[in-house]
Amino acid sequence: MSKGKKLIVLGGIFIFFYFIPFENNVIAGAVQEAFLMLSEYVREHVLFCLIPAFFIAGAIMVFLNQQAVIKYLGPDAKKITAYSVASVSGAILAVCSCTVLPIFKGIYKKGAGIGPAVSFLYSGPAINILAIVLTAKVLGWQLGVARAVGAVVFAFVIGFCMHLIFRKEDEERITDTRMFRNSNQAEDRSIGQTVIHLISLIGILIFLNWPRPRGEFLLWEWIYRLKYIIGLGFGSLLIYSLISWFKKGEIKEWTLSTRDFALQIVPLLFIGVLIAGFLLGRPGQSALIPSVWIERLVGGNSLGANFFASVAGALMYFATLTEVPIMEGLLGAGMGDGPALALLLAGPSLSLPSIIVINSELGIKKTSVYILLVVILSAAAGMIYGSII
Repeated sequence: MSKGKKLIVLGGIFIFFYFIPFENNVIAGAVQEAFLMLSEYVREHVLFCLIPAFFIAGAIMVFLNQQAVIKYLGPDAKKITAYSVASVSGAILAVCSCTVLPIFKGIYKKGAGIGPAVSFLYSGPAINILAIVLTAKVLGWQLGVARAVGAVVFAFVIGFCMHLIFRKEDEERITDTRMFRNSNQAEDRSIGQTVIHLISLIGILIFLNWPRPRGEFLLWEWIYRLKYIIGLGFGSLLIYSLISWFKKGEIKEWTLSTRDFALQIVPLLFIGVLIAGFLLGRPGQSALIPSVWIERLVGGNSLGANFFASVAGALMYFATLTEVPIMEGLLGAGMGDGPALALLLAGPSLSLPSIIVINSELGIKKTSVYILLVVILSAAAGMIYGSII
């Protein structure tokens, strides 16, 4: 950051603390909500969500063959292959909008095109099989089916639109020699061994964060009960792979890459969570913007209601599966069916903390286009769904 930008930031901080009346009960409550939300986020998402994601991102940067990433996910890769791989791999992870960020950043830096990378970024939080099943069971099968279809279609459409809009810039990025980095990757380690290493990390991320299902989901319930045992199995596989197939120099490089991702992302995430908590509060709680305002603005199926639901969803932070009980409460308070779908399509894939991190990687122009695509498509889907149901 230049000295001029630092001065502007310091000036903004000065103005904020000079004029904000912290003695006001509403402001004081919003400040408390901000830190309560950050505390909740740190307890529930950092240890088992973000840290494994950072290690996965570090492994992608250090161990994956860059030419292979460019071949299958680059701007000139076969579109069906690239977007299918990106969408399916994102859906398998089934993480929240913040946990997907380090892995998105890893594959983007490694050479993935902007289109497939954004498809992965959207699909990870949006195409969550358990969340979709839970939506159908709690909120109705129509909304569950609409959410599933919309999320899959959006993962392809949004990624392909980003590819078309920024194709020239993307091709210049891929051909920039500065993007390629030397690695200590051992030539005698097979692709299969590298894949097993990544699978062990992904298994740890998925199963340690396996949520307790609501309702009669027998398979998911059993996995939930055994998740730490399953996670221990993947952890053992990880240790075996490190001892058997990796050199000390490679492990050190992987650790340093993981550290770099954490240093880049964690401060921005924490700032974003604080801002989101200050403005919107935790689910079910009010902060600076009263939750009753949101409830009043999303009633019916007007264009305004659908658009507002999309924008609100893009700014709110949803932990995995929490959007379903939140939507249940909003529908009970009078929310329309169309705005409900719009929020379900925009909410899990975006949040104010994730927007801040995405902007740091893609820049304000690409980030703004991505947000607009998510908001506009979600609002349009809500309008169509609301007019049918």
